[in-house]
This record gives sequence, C-alpha cells and structure tokens, in this order.
Amino acid sequence: MTSPTTDPTAAALPGPPSEDADADAPLLTDRLRHWATERAARRAFTQVDFPEPDSPGVHRTLGWRSLDERARAVAGLLARTVRPADRVALLLPQGLDYAVAFLGCLYAGVIAVPLFGPELPGHEGRLTAVLEDCEPACVLTDGPSRGSVEAFVGGRIPVLDTRAPGAAPPAAELPRPAPDDVAYLQYTSGSTRSPSGVMVTHANVVANARQAVTAFGAAAGRSTSVGWLPLFHDMGLVLSVAAPVYAGFSSVLLDPVAFLERPVRWLRLLGGYPGTISAAPNFAYDYCVTRIEAEEVAGLRLDRVAALLNGSEPVRPGTLERFRTVFGAAGLAARAVCPAYGLAEATVFVTADGPAEPSVTVECDAAALAAGRIEPGGTARLADCGRPVGQEVRIADPRTGAELGADRVGEIVVRGPNIGAGYWKQPARTAETFRDGWLRTGDLGALHEGRLLVTGRLKDLIVVDGRNHYPQDVEETVQSVVEAVRRDRLAAFLVPHPAGVEEGEELVVVAEARRGTEPDGAAVRDALTAARGAMAAQHGLRLVELLLVPAGTVPRTSSGKVARAACRERFLAGDLRPFPAEVAG
Repeated sequence: MTSPTTDPTAAALPGPPSEDADADAPLLTDRLRHWATERAARRAFTQVDFPEPDSPGVHRTLGWRSLDERARAVAGLLARTVRPADRVALLLPQGLDYAVAFLGCLYAGVIAVPLFGPELPGHEGRLTAVLEDCEPACVLTDGPSRGSVEAFVGGRIPVLDTRAPGAAPPAAELPRPAPDDVAYLQYTSGSTRSPSGVMVTHANVVANARQAVTAFGAAAGRSTSVGWLPLFHDMGLVLSVAAPVYAGFSSVLLDPVAFLERPVRWLRLLGGYPGTISAAPNFAYDYCVTRIEAEEVAGLRLDRVAALLNGSEPVRPGTLERFRTVFGAAGLAARAVCPAYGLAEATVFVTADGPAEPSVTVECDAAALAAGRIEPGGTARLADCGRPVGQEVRIADPRTGAELGADRVGEIVVRGPNIGAGYWKQPARTAETFRDGWLRTGDLGALHEGRLLVTGRLKDLIVVDGRNHYPQDVEETVQSVVEAVRRDRLAAFLVPHPAGVEEGEELVVVAEARRGTEPDGAAVRDALTAARGAMAAQHGLRLVELLLVPAGTVPRTSSGKVARAACRERFLAGDLRPFPAEVAG
C-alpha cells in the first residue's frame, strides 16, 4: 500500500496565513474571495468563441473580482428562490456563465447538478432521467438558452437566468455550508435508465483541486488552464474551474464543438499562454494527429505547455508516441504529456506524474498479463499512469477484497479526502462501492514500481477459457488491421451462443466504418477475415462476428466514451443495422 503524499501546495501558494490553506479556507468560495481581493483585476476566466471557421477567436474575460461578484449575484438569486441543500440543475452551454452558475451554487449552499442543455444530440433521454433522479428545485441557464430549456422542462421546474440575477449580496449574508455538506452531484457515465449521481462534498472538491495543483506545480501568475472538456464532465469541472479557483491561476474555456471542428484551435490556445495545463481523453490526442495538417503544426508554439493530461479513458502507448512525435516538432516537451487516472467517485483526480517525472511504457508478457501478473518483457504494452498524490491506492482481489502484492492485477481501490460521500439516493450501491473509507473503483490495474498501470474495467473484462482479455486491446487489434474502421469508435464484448448451439459465450466486435464509406459485401468479408486472423494470432481468440455499422451508430456516453454495455444491449436486441452482406460465423 502506498502512503499519503505530503502536501506542499498550501504552503507554497499565497493565501490565508496558514501552512494549511484548507484550515482557514475550507470552501472553494473562500479561495474565490481571497483571489478577488489579492488579484482583483487580473484575468480569472476567459471564454473563446469562434464565430467563423477561420476566426482567430473572440475572447471574453472576467477578472477575479468580477467573477466573485457575479457568482454572489447568482447565489443571491438562488437564496430568494430555493433553500440550502436543494438541488439546482445547470443546463448551460460551455463558457463563463457555466462557471459563474457553478460557483454561485457553492455560495448559496445548494447542491449543484452540472448537466448539459437539451440541444446536446442523442442525450435527451439521459437528461430527462437525471432530472427525474435529482429532483431539482430549479434550473439555471443563460438568456439565449432559456427558451429551449423551458420548452424541455415543460413548466415542471422553474428556470432562472444567470445573466439577470440582480445585485450581489455580501458573502456574510449568504448561507455557509459545512465542508462535509454535499456541494454537487457528479453524474457518472452510464445508461439513461440508471443514472448515478456521486455526492461530492465541499471538502472533496477542495482536496482534489489541491491534489491536482500539487501534482502539476500550478500556481497563480505562472500557470494557465486551457480546456475544451465539457464542464459537466468531472475532469473538465475540476481542471477548468475548481483547480484554478483554488490556486488562483487563469482558466481559458472553449466549446467542445469548437475543438471537434478544428482541433488546432486547442493547440494554438495552449501556445498562447504561459505554463499551460490541459486534459483530454485518449481519442483527442489521436484526433489531433490525424486532423491537424503539417503546415498548421509548423505554426504552433508548444514550448510553453507545462502538462497535458491523458485520462478519462484507457491510455494507449501508441497514441502517446504519435502525439509526442508529431507535436515535438512544434516545441512540445515529451515529458509534458502525462497519462493520468481518475474517476467521478474520487471527485476525479487519483494518479499522474507531473512533467518533472516523465511517464514510461511498460512492456510485459501478454500471457502473464492474461493470468493477472505483470512480467516485464513481451508484446503487451501498458501506459504508466503515475503515482497517487495526497491519497492511498492499493490493488485488491475483486472477490475477497484482500490486498495483492506488487505486479499483481486486481481491482484498484482508493482512499483519501477526495473520495465522494456515496451515490445520491442509492444506499445499497453506496455500501457496496464505498467500504470502510475505501472506494472500490471497478477498474483493474496493478502497481508496478509504485506507479499505477490500468488494464481495464472489471465489468468489461472478456474472460475466455479462464484467461482475461481487455476489450480495448481487442478493439485496437481490429482497428489496426481493418482500414475501413473508424478509430476509437468500436466496441468488443461477449454474447451468449445462439440457443441450442452450445453453452458459453462468443466474441463480437461492432465497429463504425469511416465517415463517407459504405463497405460492400466483399469489403465486409475481407474485414472479417483480417480481423479474425489478427485476433487468433495476437490474442488466441475466435472472433465470431464483426459488424461494420455507419458512423455515429456505436453508442457513447455524454462525455464521449464508447458505451460497451449499451452497444451490447443494442446488438442483442437486434437494433444495429450493419452494412449489407455482413457475414457471421
């Protein structure tokens, strides 16, 4: 078991006169008030919009004093409308208003529920389910979005406008929550029928912001967060709002759609500020490599980037290598790319290595890995996701809970001040997941030389003949040999053998075809043949079926991850429509 790391951040940062900043400033709003005084006119949050495809970006900025005043104004509006501990749903587009609304909720002592507007395509059912689960007393939105939000809620929930809240009351006149009170509900990725809201306390979010700041050495005056991750996403909320407010450094926000339209926008902004820190899932780094042209790379200045976290989904060593190679030419330091591990139940951040300690790729024996051991030397490659900061991580037997030794694969279990208070209205699941102060993550991994290797999700594990196979490895094999497959838009899973054939399960992969392509029968048969050969050679598995489906078919969560369980449900229900002449068996 690793021991909690000491916390140098509080002593290093300017702030209240205490070696432990949290002792005098236990709430994130305490830190906000501090910076509103100490850095009143300095840039706090900037929103960058791109009204035209080739626009350099239109910047709108709030200083620390303005940010604090606007947040207190929203809190005053809420205090006149709802009671402390009521839930308040945030249905706003990405930007300054979202950050103001969230901080206003913290000031008002209500429980914020960071969500997304009804315009997010394909997630209306999930939004409805979450609203039914959290039962908000009101909804916060902005003026331009108010009409669509009111139409969506249909008069069932009062809708308030963050842009017209009235005067800002003094902080002393607002309710003051206790550190252990719930600050917000972070709804995890999952099916629309079973939303799960993690209860994150005020103490949790301050602790996790402190841990992230410590890991990357961020501080006021020398660091800037640049983020496109949605603010309803745990990593986006902590890295783009909570950590900057805790440490007093600037945050630059752009819309996720702006990144997807032209990923070079993100990298240009990274080069435009000192000591930039950002985060993105693995797919985003591959997306940058494939979508940014060489002449655009030549115009980038990435030597100012301090740290780029790769997290939220499995980190692929090949992705790290491709990204470092392509953008190293623009001045990006290899050690600035930092694999990380986290989850909503731990607020978000669990492990990472900052740029002072470069990450490594562990090459290990594939057969030993399938048997649950890390043995150096071999063809299986795992990204090192770093060490815990300010918390404990151990590896446990998923069945017995017994702690396993180094280089043994088991369930990742975490303990620390950032661990959430449980699931909203789910006492049984809370008792199962949060045990004696330890969080059962449901993720599989191993500790190798004190650093965390993440191998996959326990529920997604593919077990055939007693051997463990990780779906992301199976998916990587398929997309590496089938050119028609759209990268990182595929799902591997087991399904029961057809009734009357035999007992057990068989392997299926559903993969989106590249946009603009419509594979014919011959192409699909060739794809199946290539995938089967690679599967047998690399994994010793028999791939029974490969479905090539149109782009946009494989279901994803609201944060962009492939939803394997949902894809499996759709496959079993016969709801997937593959391209013609798909061949099975």
